[in-house]
Amino acid sequence: LPAFRDPKLFTKDQHFNEVPVRIYLPRLPSASKRRAVIFIHGGCGMFGSIRSHERICQYIARKSDSVVVSVGYRLAPEHKYPGQNLDCLTATVHFLQTAENYGVDSDRIIICGDSAGATYSTSVCQELINRTDIPKIRAQVMIYPFVQALNFNLPSYQKNALIPLLSRKRLVHFILKYLNKDSALEAALLAGSHVPESINLKYGKWINPDLIPDKFKQGYKSPLSTSCVAQVYEEVKEIFETTFSPLLAEDSVICRLPDTCIITCEHDVLRDDGLLYKKRLEDNNVKVTWYHIEESFH
Repeated sequence: LPAFRDPKLFTKDQHFNEVPVRIYLPRLPSASKRRAVIFIHGGCGMFGSIRSHERICQYIARKSDSVVVSVGYRLAPEHKYPGQNLDCLTATVHFLQTAENYGVDSDRIIICGDSAGATYSTSVCQELINRTDIPKIRAQVMIYPFVQALNFNLPSYQKNALIPLLSRKRLVHFILKYLNKDSALEAALLAGSHVPESINLKYGKWINPDLIPDKFKQGYKSPLSTSCVAQVYEEVKEIFETTFSPLLAEDSVICRLPDTCIITCEHDVLRDDGLLYKKRLEDNNVKVTWYHIEESFH
């Protein structure tokens, strides 16, 4: 889309400790300090930009009368993982420290992201739970989040395997591309050969089709069990880090996360990631608002 300057907003391009950001501020004066949204765009960590998500950030700022900070993190594979997480964390910490300079109430800042942006958003929240020197994030908004790379055979992966724009094979292809790995590993990840039995046993209580409501499992077939290939595991073991698969964080972390809004789509391979993270949060007494959009896709 062509560049568009919203006449109701001031737009500022800045750098937060070398991370580029674009700030959208409502022009009308406010009687009190405003809320703020830190927005982290999606795109598998390899696509998208401040520019590609400009319209949605303008819309959020205008409709909610909030200051919106759009983060332009470095993209993979040119910039290696976890550089994207670190950029998002750096920009978030900087804004939390300086929010009052933008007329923002530091107790009313939320973080929001779509797809991989949702992954980075909750990863940032997990990283910040022990920080006492900066304001707490008030809430997180996760739009069709990616939160685990252990099981690519959940009901939503089977049901929506061939749905554009994010098919099951394409997602795994992007994961390998993002991590600078050989695309020949694709079949092994799809089959689950990258997951050792010890990890399956440890995390099976959180990543399990039995946790998906029955209405979402029509036509689901349990996949054939596969053995782990040690070489594949060693090649891709980064995906078991919580910065990559935030669903794997311990309960001691999950229970301290802020109020959460999760949005899932019916025709989306990542639908069940959102459902599993929702259950994880609820089991740990985190307040969750869930919106499920039936006639929609990733």
